[in-house]
Amino acid sequence: MPHIQTPEGMPGIRGLFAFRPETARPLNELVDVLLRGPNTLTPGERELIATYVSSQNDCYYCQNIHGAVAAAHLNGDEALVLQVKQNFAAADVSPKLKALLGIAGKVQKGGKQVTEADVAAARKEGATDKEIHDTVLIAASFCMFNRYVDGLGTWYPDDAAWYRERGRIVAADGYVAATRQYVPEMAEVSSK
Repeated sequence: MPHIQTPEGMPGIRGLFAFRPETARPLNELVDVLLRGPNTLTPGERELIATYVSSQNDCYYCQNIHGAVAAAHLNGDEALVLQVKQNFAAADVSPKLKALLGIAGKVQKGGKQVTEADVAAARKEGATDKEIHDTVLIAASFCMFNRYVDGLGTWYPDDAAWYRERGRIVAADGYVAATRQYVPEMAEVSSK
């Protein structure tokens, strides 16, 4: 049961955005930039970073919704998403993404856990400064999002089909557009 009263039938962060729509737009804009904006990492790779961090934070809603978005970007490859969550070092992803996931895991534990050696290992695998920067910011942001969702005790469905469908919508439309579908006042708040 949520710690605050959120609109009926809106799980996870969706209910929180509907509760406080003035926060929905800037948070969704940040996520759109980080996970969908121009970058040499694909949207699927960036969603895997968000999914991994969310799984390490044990945030059921976020790891499942971002895992579904990742799978939608990765031709429905749910097995790869599960591999990354369970043991990214053995997952079928590039060595560069493995190095970046290693950095993301360190950020999840605490920003000061990231070492020069971690950054050097990512650079050795071809990671650019922007990719390293964005990995750290994705990881830090998802620690915030995970704590936001779980700190207010939001409810979430346990139906994998719900996450798959929502994941396809977000992968196709983006976070701002997808959120506007269930928080219409978000557009009104953002124009003020």
